[in-house]
Amino acid sequence: MDGAEPNERDPGPKPGHVYVELVGGPLDGMLLDVTGWEPQEVVDGAMLMSEHGAFGPSGRSDYEPVEADPAGGGVGRFLWRGDVR
Repeated sequence: MDGAEPNERDPGPKPGHVYVELVGGPLDGMLLDVTGWEPQEVVDGAMLMSEHGAFGPSGRSDYEPVEADPAGGGVGRFLWRGDVR
């Protein structure tokens, strides 16, 4: 996820990268860099590690796509579906 590393000089989106916005849950508002992901991987969504989810550092947060990016290169959206162990 972009901007997640404290030592990053420019934590914002990088030109030429493709992002989805995470909506809801412990990672709400963060951008997930999906540059290089296969189309099916984006459709499948992501299980992301999150220290702030229901299960602490050992858990993951489930995010699934809810909105396609009509411009084909900007920000789409992944909606939080819940936390899992």
